[in-house]
This record gives sequence, C-alpha cells and structure tokens, in this order.
Amino acid sequence: MNTAYRKPLPGTALDYFDARAAVDAIKPGAYAGLPYTSRVHAENLVRRCDPALLTDALTQLIERRRDLDFPWFPARVVCHDILGQTALVDLAGLRDAIAEKGGDPAKINPVVPTQLIVDHSLAVEYGGYDKNAFAKNRAVEDRRNEDRFHFIDWTKKAFKNVDVIPPGNGIMHQINLERMSPVVHAENGVAYPDTLVGTDSHTPHVDALGVIAIGVGGLEAENVMLGRASWMRLPDIVGVELTGRPQPGITATDVVLALTEFLRKEKVVGAYVEFYGEGASALTLGDRATISNMTPEFGATAAMFSIDAQTIDYLRLTGRDDAQVKLVETYARTAGLWSDDLRTAEYERTLAFDLSSVVRNMAGPSNPHKRLPTSALAERGIAGPWEDVPGQMPDGAVIIAAITSCTNTSNPRNVIAAGLLARNANARGLVRKPWVKSSLAPGSKAVQLYLEEAGLLPELEKLGFGIVAFACTTCNGMSGALDPAIQQEIIDRDLYATAVLSGNRNFDGRIHPYAKQAFLASPPLVIAYAIAGTVRFDIEKDVLGVDASGNPVTLKDIWPSDAEIDAIVASSVKPEHFRKVYEPMFRFAASHGEKISPLYDWRPQSTYIRRPPYWEGALAGERTLKGMRPLAVLGDNITTDHLSPSNAILPDSAAGEYLARMGLPEEDFNSYATHRGDHLTAQRATFANPKLLNEMVVVDGKVKQGSLARLEPDGTILRMWETIETYMDRKQPLIIIAGADYGQGSSRDWAAKGVRLAGVEAIVAEGFERIHRTNLIGMGVLPLEFKPGTDRKTLAIDGTETFDVIGTRQPRTDLTLVIHRRNGETVQVPVTCRLDTAEEVSIYEAGGVLQRFAQDFLESSASQAA
Repeated sequence: MNTAYRKPLPGTALDYFDARAAVDAIKPGAYAGLPYTSRVHAENLVRRCDPALLTDALTQLIERRRDLDFPWFPARVVCHDILGQTALVDLAGLRDAIAEKGGDPAKINPVVPTQLIVDHSLAVEYGGYDKNAFAKNRAVEDRRNEDRFHFIDWTKKAFKNVDVIPPGNGIMHQINLERMSPVVHAENGVAYPDTLVGTDSHTPHVDALGVIAIGVGGLEAENVMLGRASWMRLPDIVGVELTGRPQPGITATDVVLALTEFLRKEKVVGAYVEFYGEGASALTLGDRATISNMTPEFGATAAMFSIDAQTIDYLRLTGRDDAQVKLVETYARTAGLWSDDLRTAEYERTLAFDLSSVVRNMAGPSNPHKRLPTSALAERGIAGPWEDVPGQMPDGAVIIAAITSCTNTSNPRNVIAAGLLARNANARGLVRKPWVKSSLAPGSKAVQLYLEEAGLLPELEKLGFGIVAFACTTCNGMSGALDPAIQQEIIDRDLYATAVLSGNRNFDGRIHPYAKQAFLASPPLVIAYAIAGTVRFDIEKDVLGVDASGNPVTLKDIWPSDAEIDAIVASSVKPEHFRKVYEPMFRFAASHGEKISPLYDWRPQSTYIRRPPYWEGALAGERTLKGMRPLAVLGDNITTDHLSPSNAILPDSAAGEYLARMGLPEEDFNSYATHRGDHLTAQRATFANPKLLNEMVVVDGKVKQGSLARLEPDGTILRMWETIETYMDRKQPLIIIAGADYGQGSSRDWAAKGVRLAGVEAIVAEGFERIHRTNLIGMGVLPLEFKPGTDRKTLAIDGTETFDVIGTRQPRTDLTLVIHRRNGETVQVPVTCRLDTAEEVSIYEAGGVLQRFAQDFLESSASQAA
C-alpha cells in the first residue's frame, strides 16, 4: 500500500488513493491522456502494488509499454455453479492434498470474496406453454443435481469468504449488473473501484457500469481466489467512437450483432475496447450491457463504458441505496472516471461506428459474428419458398425458439418489445407453430415483476413464452428434450431443423443435438420465428398469418413503436421491483456459519463430485515433451464446445455409456456441464462434439465428421474416447495441432483439463483465444504458436508423425518443434512459446496452478514452523 497517495474523498468520511497524483508525479499531465482502463489499473497499483514496483508499473501505463509484467488484484471473484463448483472441488481436493502432507486444510480458503450463483444447472424440460413449467423444471434440476447441490451447500459452510445464491434466482451476469456490483467499494475507510474476474466469458457484461470485469477460466479464478495477483501486461486498448442513433425499430440486439461483426473484422481479439462519443452517451445502460455482454463474441477481453448520468440513473432504477449512488458519482468525478473527464483520453488505435447504419439483424448460422440482415435471408439462400405439407414439419423448421440469456433479458427495452409484439400478435389471431419448443428464461426475477406490471406476461404466455426458469438455459445448450414424435420425425426425414434464440452463442452442436444450426435474434424476432415456424421464411415480407377478417399479417403489422416501448419501460420498470427481488436474496446468500469438517466426505458412487486427481499419478510427474503423437489435427475456429461440450449427454456417447454403467437412468443423464465436478465423467466429454472435424480421420478421401480419432501407429479409426483410453494405457504423450483462433468461446476449464488428463502435453496452433490459453497453462499444457506463414498444411502434417519440443522455456521465446516423419525424415520448425509472463512460466513449470499453490503453501508452512 502506498500511503503517500491516500487522501480524503471530498464530501465523505472515506479516503481514496489518488492515482492522478501518482501518475503525474512521474510525468506531469500524463493522467489526462490515459484511457479509462489505464486509470482503473493505475488506482489498483497505487493501492495494492509493492511500493518498490510502483514507478516501473505506472510507467508501463504512461508510456504504453508492454515489456514488464504488473500485478492486478481484482476485488471479487464471481462464479456460476459449473466452473465455480469445479473450482471449489479443486480447492476441496487441495485441502485433502495439504492434509496428507501434514498441513492444515482449514487454512485453504478463498482470500478474495467469492460469489457463486447457481444458474447453469437447469434444463428446459418443460416449455413455456406449460403453466407449471418453472416449478417442474426446478424439481427436475434439484433431483438431477442433488450430489452437486450437496457439495455446494458444504462449500458455503466449510469455506470462508464464499457466498452462494441458490438455484432459481437468475443469471450471474444479470444479478451482478442489477445488484452485486457496487461500482465503487467502501471498505476499511477507503473507496475504490469495483473490479472482478468471473468464471464465464460473458463476465464483461458489467463493464457497462464502468467496472473492469473479465472472464477467466476456473483455474485462473482459483489463482485469484487464493489471493495471488493476476499478472498482466498493458493490453491493447482500442477506442471505439459511437456516432449517430439507432433507426426506429432497431433493438440493442441488432446493434450488438452489427458491432460484433465489425469488431471481429477489425481484429480486437484480446483488446480492451472503450466506447465513447455522442452515440455511446445516448445508449441506455441496458443497451450498453447488451453490447458489453457479447465481448467474447467480438473477441475482446473487456468492453468498457465510462461512468456518467446514465450509470447513475440505472443504479437508482435498480434500487441501489441512495448513499451508494452518491458515492459512485462523487468517487468517479474525483478520480477522473466520470465520462466528461475522459474526453482527453488518448488511444493507440481508434475505430468509428455509426449506430444509424444498423439494420434489423440476426446472426448465423453457426457463429455469432456472422451477421445476417433479415432483409437478406432470401438472397443468401436461407429464407425461401417452402411447401406446406399438412401434418409435417417444413424444411428449416424452428424446433426451439427461446427468449433467453442475460445478453437481452437484462435490457428492459428488449423484453418489453417482445411482450408488446406478443400482445399485437395475439390481437391478430397469430399462433406459435406446434413443433416449436418455446420458452422465456429471464436472468432476473425483476423481469417477471415488470412484465406483470405492464400486463404483458399473460400475452407472452398465450403464445407459449411463459417463464420456464430464471437461469442460463438454451444459450448454454440446456434446451431440454424435444417431444419424442418431433425428434423422431427429424431423424426419419433428416430434416434441417434449427433454433432461434436471443442468446450470444450459436456454435454448431451447442444449442441442441437435433438443431443442425442456430440463429441469434432479438426477443421480438424470436417470437416472430416461433409464429413462422421455419427459417425458410422471409421474415420481413412473408405473411405470418391472417387475422379474423382474413387480412394478411406481416412483421411490420405487429412490430411495436419505439415510443410505446419507451413509455411502457418508463411506467412499468421500477426500483421497488429490484429491491423486492434482491434484498431477501442477498440476506439468504450469507453463510450460515455452522461448524463443519474442513475435508469433504466424497461420495464414491457420485458421477457429479469426485476427488480430483491433479496431485497424483502422471499429472504429478514431469512432462517430457518428447515422442508426442497427435491426438487430433484440427482446422480454424475450434471452440471450447468442440473441446468439451456442455449440452445434453446422449446414451450412445462415451459419457452416456459410463453413466449407464454407474446406474443412472437415461432421463437423468443431465448435461456434460453439470458433471464437470467428476473427472471420470468429464474426461469422456473431451472432443465429444458430434460436429468435430479431426483431419486425421479421412474416409473415402474426405474428413469424417464426429467424435473420432485415428490411433497411431496402428492407423485404426476409433471413437475419440477409445483412442484416449488406449493412449493412456500406453502412457503415450500426446500433442494437438490446430489452426487459428483455437479455444474460442466459453471459458470452461475442462477444455484444458480434459486434454491434459488424456495425456496432451503441448498444443501447437496458429493462434489462441486468451482465456483458453491461460487455462492450458493452468493445467500444465504448453501452448505453442506457429510463425506467420507456417501451419499444419505447409508442413504437410497428417498425424503419422511424432513430435518433440526443445529449448529453454521463457516468456514468448522461440522454441523448436521437431517433427519426426514416418519415412525417417526430421524437420525442425521454430515456434513461439506462449507462456507470456514470468508468472505463467512459473505456473507451467510447477505442473499447473494447483500444484504450484500446494508447493508454495507447504513451503510457507514449513518455514513458519521452523
């Protein structure tokens, strides 16, 4: 702590740390040119950094240098139950490991406040046309997840600094936005900015409030939980000037899908994006949140908006305490985080985007950055004439239409627009097609209250969009089962069936195993497609139905006006809704403080929670990086859904067969995501995506799609899991060869854990997504990057080779990939070591985050004892 810069905060009884004074002491006037991100990091350094490192660390920010690492100490860790649970399973396992070495397991606790929200466990087994869907879906969730919820309840009592929001209350990001984030903390007499890491790639949702919040994998979150700094170098900070205003009838969803396409093309991968300008100022906080939520879809690390009047209005709207709202404004104006003070900020790169250029959009198929103007569906061959055969689903049938995800349900304008469109559709006699599984799953219970206030919930229910959950559902692949007759027709006729959802992800195979592709759309468009029943439909022009007078009805006839949407929002969304929801919720979240054993009593037959193996066997040994065989040779855009899918477990999968052997009935197989606390189940999810294209698997001259691999040197094509099992028995070290953007998508740590447990020691790719790269390092897997112009194709890699990696591992140094071909030829290829910091080198050399912490803890305990 650098007390020289601690000063009274005007108008309060608090102090603050004056980052402006510290920066300007190094270079007078420099603070005025810093972007928002750098100002928040500067404060964190002044308040938390070792004084001996402070000048050098601040100089990095001032001079925009990237040659030294500097520490970042996030104020909070926020988890959903899947990655949060697996992180806590790891810590429970760490307690066991420490106890076996003679240490005190009770001393293993999160140091940083950790909030776990149970929001990723519910599947939509009952659609929104069932009036009891919410209660029924919750009952199924509790039955299927009893083992998991037992463990989570134990963690709440056994660990200090862990608060739990139980299931049925909403989505972590929306709860974070609407209540958990104070924006400015007041602790021990000091005011300081809220910052956090979250175990989900959409954690930047709360960046809309001016809070630096980034998504990390479970392993990196564990590192932060345990009080270690997150070491980093100054990120690329890109200024994006927003001009103009959206046209009438354009939703925030349309805007974010257009921005996602734009920013992907502008290559902001890994950057912190800062939005400013008149267009940004005019956006509501809900609109900003929709944009910030999709940060990982445009590839950035954060998507920041500075604090301004819109922020203050939103804090009041969501029922924050008046004193807290005043503190946020006072602190922001004093510390230079208020929007007006950012007008002097300078960026190394700036982009401009005109909001008035946005048209009505969807995204798809397959990728959230594949923007698709609704007016262009026909010309792109998606919409088009289809033959209506009575009693049959059409080609392109929409089998799932879901208003889901915090991306959109945290934005009252989007939700109210959907309710008004439903009202207008009902008035004209339009109905949902019978094969469409429809649902409404808001991220907050406040949504139900303001829909009821507006009289719009019954209108949504009439069309089949009743509330099925307050949880992360379809967007996360938790769509639930289809009607058996509909599923059988899809199989028998090999139908091109689709999903339309108001979420942020539509990767192949993610939303539902029988939805061949998926499209992202605004909540009102989701309803329109439920009425249309197929994507082979020009949503802008084709007739949705006829009214009682026989008049044709098209989309423009039922689309609500902006004025009506805004009027309903103004009259129906009230602070008391948010207070009614959140005040009792957070009283309930506080720990009970009961005495309980510091060691978990593992259930031997559980397929959900099992003591992790990271301190034993091969994982505790040294990686040789010699004689590695390829498990897979892969193309570009391999997602974490390819590496470790999250959706329903099918009975003919390796995981399904294992669960059946363990005595689980098929209806309770649940999802891959929910079983990640049991490594024996989760291992079998590795590369289990049916859409995988492993270039080693060639049949009749073509790469065969599926969860397949080729066992070498045998040359036999097997299911991926059987190949992994065989290699594990042989103690064969493995490698993965891949293209660009390896590991994009969700932040799931099992995408790294699964390959490490399979025996993968290194991954060589043309590029890595940020979170997955850190997860690999956290598991002791070495990420290596091909030099530009070199890839698996130029090297003619076919999977028959073996590989060595030689050289001294240092941050971003060159290592040598040695390729031993089957014909005896040897090729040496320079590759970049993607251990980017000294801290990452240290973690990798220790074998991973958990092994490193255990070593440090035991050494510290030994030195204290001595």
